[in-house]
Amino acid sequence: MATNEFFSIDTFREKLNGGSKANLFRIQIEPEETITGVDLSNLSILCKSGAIPAFTLGVIEVPFRGRRIKIPGDRTYADWTATFINDDNQNIRKSFDNWLNSIVDVNGENALRDGTDSYRCTITVSQLKPDGSVARKYKLFDAFPTDVSAIDLSYDTTDAVQEFTVTFQYHYLDVGVGDGEPAAGSGS
Repeated sequence: MATNEFFSIDTFREKLNGGSKANLFRIQIEPEETITGVDLSNLSILCKSGAIPAFTLGVIEVPFRGRRIKIPGDRTYADWTATFINDDNQNIRKSFDNWLNSIVDVNGENALRDGTDSYRCTITVSQLKPDGSVARKYKLFDAFPTDVSAIDLSYDTTDAVQEFTVTFQYHYLDVGVGDGEPAAGSGS
């Protein structure tokens, strides 16, 4: 009597191959130009969480004789947010504060007069395999921070390290595969 492989736990384990672990990731943020007061050298190790970027393909509905024909529209990209652990010297937090100030400072001066390269960056989100090699890579281009969250302070809080989130906007992303394999662009 033949067994149905769809119901086999052994088949499931074989196909899962250990599964992709949510805690095996690396986030890298590389500004296109040097930004005064921004040091992101410890960012990868102090990044507590991030996300695989979301993107949506819009739909255009075209009326035709009482029906609606749906065709693919434009690709849109959601905001991207990461959570960071605040080190004792607050270097990462200071860097993001300085970065936002370089875009529009407290006096209302705008960095656009120096061109957009003065504040944009490339963000790389890498999913890692257990051996540390890259399983899949996402590159977010022309990104810049738009929101640095508050850090809650309280006498009631014990046994906790400060955390904050940073939200980025970006123009487009490319999806690549593991180490040494060609990228499959999802384009601009």
